[in-house]
Amino acid sequence: MEIDGVIIYAVWVYAKQKAYLLEIVLREHFSKKNADYEYRILAGLKESGEALVDRSSGAANGGLEGDPLDTGKPDENISLDSSNSTLADYDPIEHLNQIFSHPSTLSHVSKASKAIKLYQDQLDDEIDDLLEVQSTSNLDAVERMQSSKAEVAELLRKVEDVRQRALQTERNITEMTADIKQLDNTKKNLTLSMTALKRLQMLTTAYEQLKAQSKTRQYRECAQLLQAVVQLMAHFKSYRSIDQIAILSRNVSDLQRELLEQVCEDFEMTFAKGEIGRRKEVLSEGCQVMDALGDNARSRLVTWYCNTQLREYRQVFRGNEEAGSLDNISRRYSWFRRMLKTYDEEHASIFPPHWKVGEHLANVFCEGTRDDFRGILSKQTRTGQTLDVNLLLSCLQETLDFEHSLERRFSSASRASMDTMTSSSEDTGFDQSISGAFEPYLSVWVDAQDKQLASMIPKYKQQPPKAPDEDFNSQSVISSSTDLFNFYRLSLTQCAKLSVGQPLADLTKVFAKYLEQYAQQVLLFYISERPTGGTPSRIPSVEDTVLVLNTADYCYNTSNALEEKINGRMDEAHKSLADLQTQADLFMGIASAAVRALVRRLEVDLEPSWREMRNIAWSRIANVQDQSAYVGAAQAKIKERSTEIIAMLHKQQYGRAFADNFVELLANTYLTNIVQCRPISEVGAEQMLLDVYAIRAAVLAILDPQPPAYAKRVQTTFTKIESLLKTLQVVPSPPESLITAYLIHIADLSDNNFRKILDLKGIRGRNEQSNLLELFQMHKLSPQYKTSLVEKSPILTPLNVVATGPVQTAAALSNISSSAAASLSTANLPGNLKFDAAGIGNALVERFASPSLGGIGTPREGAQSPPIGDLGAEAGAKINENLRNIGKFFKRDLGGFGGRFGGKSENS
Repeated sequence: MEIDGVIIYAVWVYAKQKAYLLEIVLREHFSKKNADYEYRILAGLKESGEALVDRSSGAANGGLEGDPLDTGKPDENISLDSSNSTLADYDPIEHLNQIFSHPSTLSHVSKASKAIKLYQDQLDDEIDDLLEVQSTSNLDAVERMQSSKAEVAELLRKVEDVRQRALQTERNITEMTADIKQLDNTKKNLTLSMTALKRLQMLTTAYEQLKAQSKTRQYRECAQLLQAVVQLMAHFKSYRSIDQIAILSRNVSDLQRELLEQVCEDFEMTFAKGEIGRRKEVLSEGCQVMDALGDNARSRLVTWYCNTQLREYRQVFRGNEEAGSLDNISRRYSWFRRMLKTYDEEHASIFPPHWKVGEHLANVFCEGTRDDFRGILSKQTRTGQTLDVNLLLSCLQETLDFEHSLERRFSSASRASMDTMTSSSEDTGFDQSISGAFEPYLSVWVDAQDKQLASMIPKYKQQPPKAPDEDFNSQSVISSSTDLFNFYRLSLTQCAKLSVGQPLADLTKVFAKYLEQYAQQVLLFYISERPTGGTPSRIPSVEDTVLVLNTADYCYNTSNALEEKINGRMDEAHKSLADLQTQADLFMGIASAAVRALVRRLEVDLEPSWREMRNIAWSRIANVQDQSAYVGAAQAKIKERSTEIIAMLHKQQYGRAFADNFVELLANTYLTNIVQCRPISEVGAEQMLLDVYAIRAAVLAILDPQPPAYAKRVQTTFTKIESLLKTLQVVPSPPESLITAYLIHIADLSDNNFRKILDLKGIRGRNEQSNLLELFQMHKLSPQYKTSLVEKSPILTPLNVVATGPVQTAAALSNISSSAAASLSTANLPGNLKFDAAGIGNALVERFASPSLGGIGTPREGAQSPPIGDLGAEAGAKINENLRNIGKFFKRDLGGFGGRFGGKSENS
């Protein structure tokens, strides 16, 4: 029985190998066939393999009941479950064990072996059939391929036959037309020969006639014949290797030279003898000969004429130092005008109009005159003589007028008016033909403008912003600003006439210089606090500050317009130098300072209320009230002064900037006064919190209607005060409650700031502070608070509450005032852009309460405020730099308010 099992296994292995070989054969055959057909064949092989297993199982089982191939029910003692068997993972030993699972089933081994042998034979037959079909199919494909190759070869043979026929046809046609082509070439050569002979005959005849006419000076006929000779001679350039043609060509050239010299001699003799009127017709015909001779001949005659006419001019104005000086420049131009008049009356009819002899004469005159002026100016400069600015400008103006008259006469497009700042930029023939000699020396005129502006700035500074008898208008500007820009406009117009190159670039630098001085020494001076008599300082009035604000707005707009006009006039090589944006930013800084000066005005009005607040004993308050006594006065003053100021601001964005600056100042000032009111009890802190609510309501009412962004800014700013007061409200017993309130409202890790809270509450005992600090250090490092705390709170860090003496108190006020003033910058300027007074000196400290130009503060009592112009170049440059930086941020803020600095006015 074991032998039969081995036989079954061997048969299965043989069948599997056959199937595998068949699969390889079919894959090779059907590699180029349809993929779906190949899939069906392979699937059939797989099913055949599974059938082998099923049939072998059936044979083993069927042996119990009869036919081994029968599909009857298996014996209950023999397991035929082979549902998990596949061709890939089929195990015959496992299957045999399932079939012969019991010793009683071994008696049917022979029947199962026969069934498998039968199935093996069937598989061999099927394989043989498939191989035969495959062989037949391959044979058909080979036959079709050979047939196709034969057809292609036949086609190529036919194509080659057609090509040979076409070549033979072409040769036949060429042989047939060879005689015709030869006749055509003969005809062409005969025609060319006859034409050349005819032209040679005409050339010879014309040459003889021209030679005869030239001797009798019949220039009109000579001109016509000369044109014919020149044209005919051009046809024989390729025949100059022939001796006769070469000789004729030399004879023609010699005759042309003789005619040129003859005409020139006639002109020289006629002009020398003064017989122009009598021989004008002969000279005019001679010009026709010159036209026929070409451009070189014409240029020679015109050059001779111009030199002859200007010979007297050169002798008079170059040989005589007095006549050639700048004082007699008008004589030069008068002489040439007489020369042009003579040309128009006597000589213009001689020369053909297209020669433009008059224009050429003017160009030669301008070139010579320009060289004369360059020599005169250079000589005066070398000898150290001072150029008279008025004489220089007079000569230059007269020269420009003369050039303008030449352009009107000779240019087809007249030059645009020089009285406007929008003159044409087109280059014309006489533009700067003479005036170019003056351009290198226009720096003298620019220096004169510089000196005149230098004398104007101190006068503007001494004038009041508004004349005493003049009514205030919220939209008016300081009159000196309009005077300054009118002077700029006239200077620019005059310079545009003189030059649009380097002198205009130098004038632009002068404009920029005095715009900075006007902003610094005039506008900033008006809004600076100055000592007056026995009082510490005089704060500028609201009207004066509003005038400065309007003037800064006007100067900003006009500076930008001035830059555009300069760019429109300046040549391309110097346009990069026309930049006044720095000065425009400077005026924007002045506008920012003016807004903060208005805030300073309100700050001074509130000082009595803050003094009353500091006089209250906040540590002894037993009960809270709706509001303290000082709050009502503060509310009234805020409403009264802010209403007055906003009514004067003719642009809504300025009103918003004023309100924002005041909110920042008020919050910082209130924090400063809280420090001065210590110690503060819990009830006192509660009363202060109610007062803050009342003051915040008054601040919100400054703008009507109230912008949502402004309300949010007020809420955010006053939250700092509320956080501090809510912390001070907490009773220090138990101490955990105070520490918890600090970590919630102040929310920082600073031990110094926590000590400030203890000092404000009046907890000054060393032991008590030590215990609270130790407990604070424990709580701040707990996981509950550690991640939400900052290093130093912006609320308490600026406050100085350590010292208690009067001197230290003043220092604390100064510190907080500086911080508060710094916040007056319109957008919390970065530290590196603050207005640092340390580098400028005490003068700016006296002008501003803040080292950041963040508010116009009160100077120290008795301090003197020298004018900014006396601070030195370095200090002035520092002021300009900081004002420009503030102006850039102020412009950005105003853009965020829905308006634009310098834009269209809006009613607030």
